[in-house]
Amino acid sequence: MKVRTLFTAFAVAVGAAFAMAAGAVAAPADEGEVTPFVVGGGNATQTYSFMVSLQSTSGSHFCGGSLIKANWVVTAKHCVSGRTPSSIRARVGSTSRTSGGTVATGAQIVTNASYDIALVRLATSVSQTPITVASTSGAVGTATRIIGWGQTCAPRGCGGAPVTLQELNTSIVSDGSCSGIYGTYEICTSNPGGNSGACYGDSGGPQIKSVGGAWQLVGATSRAGNNNSTCATGPSIYMDVPAFRSWISGYAGAV
Repeated sequence: MKVRTLFTAFAVAVGAAFAMAAGAVAAPADEGEVTPFVVGGGNATQTYSFMVSLQSTSGSHFCGGSLIKANWVVTAKHCVSGRTPSSIRARVGSTSRTSGGTVATGAQIVTNASYDIALVRLATSVSQTPITVASTSGAVGTATRIIGWGQTCAPRGCGGAPVTLQELNTSIVSDGSCSGIYGTYEICTSNPGGNSGACYGDSGGPQIKSVGGAWQLVGATSRAGNNNSTCATGPSIYMDVPAFRSWISGYAGAV
């Protein structure tokens, strides 16, 4: 089933999707609303210099992102569709969504024409160290980690974004475990224990893997992989960031 067809059916069935499908255009969430985060995770065990909280100008978190250049962030397309650059601020490199790190304003939004991936250029460069985009996302079984500030309870609307960054160890699973996935450009990611994974408020945030003791970026949170509006009941779908290297480099420079 094509991703666009999947999204249409899902939206009709549940009214409000876990996250927007790759080809869809979404209106921005209300300032008080969070879109996908981590259920079953724990407080961040380290500071991730590249972690970005995308926020309204009033400081309300709505999505995650990854710093890939000093002034470029990769996120999900549905996070920024319908928004203007000046309506976005990014808090970079903090484990708190309300303090610390560096805050910069958006200057440009670039959305992919076909898939759920986007770039935000910041008005000023930040001093935090960007994350390297991995050469490939990895084979089935590759150990990964997801991080973000999404709600930590599973049902939609059951809670707000936590102040402290959350993390969860996951792995890449077979494409067949996710419904409606386009494997060339997307990653199917496990839900450990059958009840842990990305949730509302997590969208756009990073999926990372350790290479030689350093984190590298493999994915950006997109949507549920089982057509269920309750989080963590099945694997999640992430955009395969390395698959978009050429597209990203065309705007942000070589990555």
